[in-house]
Amino acid sequence: MSYSPKAADVAKLRNATGAGMMDSKKALVEAEGDFDKAVDLLRKKGQKVAANRADRENHEGAVIAAVNGENTKAVIIKLNCETDFVAKNEDFVKLAKEFANLALNFNTKEELLAADFNGISVSEKLIEQTGVIGEKIEISGFKTLEAPFVGSYIHAGNKIASAVGLSKSFDSAAEVAKNISMQVAAMNPIALDESQVDSSVIEKELEIAKDQLRQEGKPEAMLENIAKGKLNKFFKDNTLLKQDYIMGEKISVEDYVKSVDSEVKITGFIRL
Repeated sequence: MSYSPKAADVAKLRNATGAGMMDSKKALVEAEGDFDKAVDLLRKKGQKVAANRADRENHEGAVIAAVNGENTKAVIIKLNCETDFVAKNEDFVKLAKEFANLALNFNTKEELLAADFNGISVSEKLIEQTGVIGEKIEISGFKTLEAPFVGSYIHAGNKIASAVGLSKSFDSAAEVAKNISMQVAAMNPIALDESQVDSSVIEKELEIAKDQLRQEGKPEAMLENIAKGKLNKFFKDNTLLKQDYIMGEKISVEDYVKSVDSEVKITGFIRL
């Protein structure tokens, strides 16, 4: 007589692995009721699916920001999958959030992938879930930020997340950090200020400006000065402190922060 698993055992295996009801039942039947063996069978299935889907494109997913209890460290991770349907799945987003919270304990993606996740490594969990969901799943993005005060923002749909560091904690620090994180998410600055813009980017922008001016017939002797003016416009549009504050009227992000507390500075930001 073949083994027939109890509903409670199937539910226990589903909770432990995230596998579907039928997959959990089949694994328990094949393992003849041995719970650990059933878990291993599901993981082996995940390895097989992962191997078969290794070359698949997985540009969908969830981007999640997490901040520690002291508001001194933020992490953003990107958990990729193949379809938007899976990216919006409640269990998939929950898993991404669990990974992000775990990631607060580490500084690199490699450390996170090797970390323990309910008895197995994060890497093994990703393979397991590839078998459960049937899509290639991986952590493709990992960024951290530390500051005296850190706040974050996750855009609707979990497609963009950002975090901002402030030089000190104060009464409205959470609101200010969130507002600037929304700015970072919306306007995607390339640096905090012009001093942090890579020299190769500056050289490229100057060359683009000069080429445009030549095409407009401007004299060669005037190109350098006019190009520098265009470069300043580039800094205004693309560096966080100089950008127009999206929730204020005709003030920069830097001016917005000063209006709240003249002693506060933005120390850095991250975005995925």
